[in-house]
Amino acid sequence: MSDLPEPKPRAWTRWLTLTGFTLFVLACAGAIQLNSTIVGITATLPPTPDIATLPVSVAVTDRDGALLRPFTTSDGRWRLPVDRTAVDPRFLAMLIAYEDRGFADHGGIAWNSMLRAAGQYVGAGGRVVSGGSTLTMQVARLIEGEPTRNVWGKLRQMVHANQLEQELDKDQILDLYLTLAPYGGNIEGIRAASLAYFGKEPTRLTTAEAALLVALPQSPEARRPDRDPRAAEASRNMVLDRLVAMGALPSEEAIAAKLEPVPTARRGFPMLAAHMAEQALKAQPAARAIELTIDKRLQDALERLGTARARLIDPKVSVAIVAADIDTGEVLASVGSAGLLATESAGFVDMTSAIRSPGSTLKPLIYGLAFELGLAHPESLIEDRPTAFGGYVPVNFDGFSRGTVTIHDALTESLNIPAVVVLDAVGPARLVSRLRRAHADPRLPVNTAPSLAVGLGGVGISLRDLVSVYAAIANAGTPIDLHDGVKPPADDQHAGSNPSVLDPVSAWYVSDILADVPPPLNGSPGRIAYKTGTSYGYRDGWAIGFDGKTVIGVWVGRPDGAPVPGLSGITGAAPILFEAFDRLGSRKAPLPKAPPGVVFASNTQLPGPLRRFRHPDEGLVARDAAPEIAFPGDGVDVDLGLTSGDISPLMVKVRNGVPPFTFFANGAPFGRPEFARQSTWSPDGPGFVTLSVVDAEGRGDTVTVFLN
Repeated sequence: MSDLPEPKPRAWTRWLTLTGFTLFVLACAGAIQLNSTIVGITATLPPTPDIATLPVSVAVTDRDGALLRPFTTSDGRWRLPVDRTAVDPRFLAMLIAYEDRGFADHGGIAWNSMLRAAGQYVGAGGRVVSGGSTLTMQVARLIEGEPTRNVWGKLRQMVHANQLEQELDKDQILDLYLTLAPYGGNIEGIRAASLAYFGKEPTRLTTAEAALLVALPQSPEARRPDRDPRAAEASRNMVLDRLVAMGALPSEEAIAAKLEPVPTARRGFPMLAAHMAEQALKAQPAARAIELTIDKRLQDALERLGTARARLIDPKVSVAIVAADIDTGEVLASVGSAGLLATESAGFVDMTSAIRSPGSTLKPLIYGLAFELGLAHPESLIEDRPTAFGGYVPVNFDGFSRGTVTIHDALTESLNIPAVVVLDAVGPARLVSRLRRAHADPRLPVNTAPSLAVGLGGVGISLRDLVSVYAAIANAGTPIDLHDGVKPPADDQHAGSNPSVLDPVSAWYVSDILADVPPPLNGSPGRIAYKTGTSYGYRDGWAIGFDGKTVIGVWVGRPDGAPVPGLSGITGAAPILFEAFDRLGSRKAPLPKAPPGVVFASNTQLPGPLRRFRHPDEGLVARDAAPEIAFPGDGVDVDLGLTSGDISPLMVKVRNGVPPFTFFANGAPFGRPEFARQSTWSPDGPGFVTLSVVDAEGRGDTVTVFLN
């Protein structure tokens, strides 16, 4: 075997071969122009896709078109719908300058580039060095999904490109490229690539970002920045250098762009309003893009809030939040859980539509019905004392009775007994009927009629339904059809002229009372009208409120229905509610002013029948028992500072019984407040004292204590 080097081909041989190949290409070009059926290629070409029907990832967007959540195509690809108008013009200019400077003028084939490619093919001994492909030819290759690293494949691509140019305009061809170009893995198209590598839409790209996105489709797997950042950086810099050499980019701009780091990992695609997006996709499975009424900024803020708050309570606790526009019924935010992927708290379960016990959240509607029926006014007095309704004996949350209170205070303090007394008067069936007028769907036990237990949570209802009820109260009693934009309100069974939930005056009375409910520690009084609720066994904590423009509902609990010790609406849900209103930004609005017909009066100024709430059939309401001295307890020692000189009066408190009460110390009366359940007495000195109280019906109680 000779050690001499292999002789190089003579120059005239190379030129002869090149000339022959060029003539062959030109002949093929003539054939394309004269008869596109050359070698039967055209007959086997796939149909030209319509960009409007090209399979793409379904993009669920917010009210302004911002992406909330995309879904992969049926074959698992991220290929988001996009067109040139949604892409940074800088990228488009760099793409055309780098890939196909004659794009606007050629008919699909750049013959000068083909001649160059032919020369490189011959010089490399029959190996394709550069394809000479136009953007149109690249689109043809992407449509067919086959590589073209040989002459015959290139010829087929040329024929296909010619056909595309005849059937589509330049903008349509460019849109196909922007949608189909590969960017590594299952990412296709400029929009998916920009989101995956930069976490943003391609509307505004830096020079470095645009250069990388120009470079990646040429060799997407080898240049993937999440797998080989160095290769990605080198390809980006190569694009920058060529653009500078072509005069398409200032050298200073390229130098600065090279200093920008390339991404080293793929970012997750947006997953806001995940539960609602899934429901929207099920409702419109053939849609390419679905626009919801969601406000992306608010949705993101409330999802972060719910996740953070749930983490502080318990890993197994979830949080759901619904915010809606009172005027239009548009759902502005819908947080279904404390994180879709949170396994401990079953994040995949959408708790905005879960049926749960509402606790005390229906009390405002109960009192609203009493106002509407003329049975009460916010300043009407009502008894809060043990009362039995057949075998049903409600008790207050803390187990204590307050005696005589106003309707206003009964609601702000969420007392159970007065609410049930009023519900018995207005009727549980009427309450359920008004819930349905508000487009809620209360769930009663099978084959049972509404009972008094409904008023304290003995019914199933969803968070979204409760928000709908409170939206009606906030809207002067007029029902609002909550909707997310997937189905127009006119298509809903509730659309049209519906009877009111409450009359405007009664609705305002309720709103005005709820504005006086004491806020949680992180809230300020009077900002919103709101109500809390806690279901039996500490399973659900609720808080629903509204200002003049927005209604927000919050649910806290475990999706599996297990108790959460210590959970309550005021401690668990109310702080989240007030923080949610803090995140409304410019949407904040004051509560509405009183409508005509509102009566501003103290109890003594009210008409006689309204001064005290009376059950229409007092005989059906069984009354309990005699008064009891709640403080001080019998036999206890009470330190009033009598021996140290820093003397404090003795406070005596009574529960149960019928006011007014008369208080006695060692047989001598010392106080007879009209309706109060407490009084003070100043002793002469230390020692034993006998305290007594007698109510309006002559019943009494006595204790003996030692004062020091």
